[in-house]
Amino acid sequence: MLVHSVQSQEDKKYYSFDVNNFYGTILKHNPDISHLITGHPSGVLLSVNRKTFGIKEWERLYNSPDYGFSFIYQDMDNEFLGQNFGVYLHYNFYFFKRLLMFRLGQGLAYTNSPYDEDDNFRNVAYGSHFMSSTFAMLNLKKENILGGLGFQMGLGVIHYSNANFKAPNKSTNTLVFNAGFNYVLDSQYPEYIKKEKGEVRGSEPFGLGFIFRSGINESDVVGSGQFPFYTFAVFADKRLNKKSSVQLGAELFFSKALKRFIEFRSTGDFEDGTTGEEDSKRVGISIGHELRINKVSLLTQLGYYIYYPYDFEGQLYNRFGLRYYASKNIFGSVTVRSHAAKAEAVEFSIGYRL
Repeated sequence: MLVHSVQSQEDKKYYSFDVNNFYGTILKHNPDISHLITGHPSGVLLSVNRKTFGIKEWERLYNSPDYGFSFIYQDMDNEFLGQNFGVYLHYNFYFFKRLLMFRLGQGLAYTNSPYDEDDNFRNVAYGSHFMSSTFAMLNLKKENILGGLGFQMGLGVIHYSNANFKAPNKSTNTLVFNAGFNYVLDSQYPEYIKKEKGEVRGSEPFGLGFIFRSGINESDVVGSGQFPFYTFAVFADKRLNKKSSVQLGAELFFSKALKRFIEFRSTGDFEDGTTGEEDSKRVGISIGHELRINKVSLLTQLGYYIYYPYDFEGQLYNRFGLRYYASKNIFGSVTVRSHAAKAEAVEFSIGYRL
């Protein structure tokens, strides 16, 4: 490899491309989608990657990852599910002398065959044309086998869900085998700079912050209507090092969709004791972890409703998503709040950390 000066490394951008075919099967995570698992989904994954070499500190902390954009076309091989098209932001993380790659992508997908009460009522997986989508893949990867051309192969999972933006929403998870080629535009690139011993250290004092979350969702009752929800949260966090921080928070939930669900259960012949006078508000406490990657962080949280006047999906909840720091104090997030594997809402948040 050709070693350039640090200045030239910072100025020049290095890119690679890869194309992968994949073939797999839909996992039966919910018995309600059994009738949708009739074939073997297949498709193509196209990606463009910006390479890093450890010039910046965050690059060294993660062994010089790539980041970029991906496009997925997937034929679900089922007459009710149709075809999906997705665009994603992704990161590639490398291990074992960069021979093993883990890619994580988050984006937006479009399906051409969503649920329709008249024409496609069997598609209980996708309630709307647009969905959130996540994919992960673990590949053996080798670059520059012949010039800039390389090869990769491995396993992946592709997830589609609108997180109850609109019912129904049973979602799908496809386990796939992929194989394909990668190509580096400039096969002579700088050497990777390794992180120094102790470089990951960097704890900070406890911090306090406030978050406002909102969005639109619908209960599991198809056709019950989409309504806004609002969540107000306070939190304390502790930065453990330059990668990680832990959090403790409390939040108050207002959900119009849940209120309408309670009204629906009170008027139907469900014999569950619902009167319609139950409070739809909830109060939760949560613990969480934040993995910082430059200005972006990966959030994982586990919560428990301490005020839970109406039994809806269970008292435990979890949250997963991405946060972006516009400045040291101001951030925005896109997260999915779920009860186990059952999503309740996609949350759009804005927050301030003191």
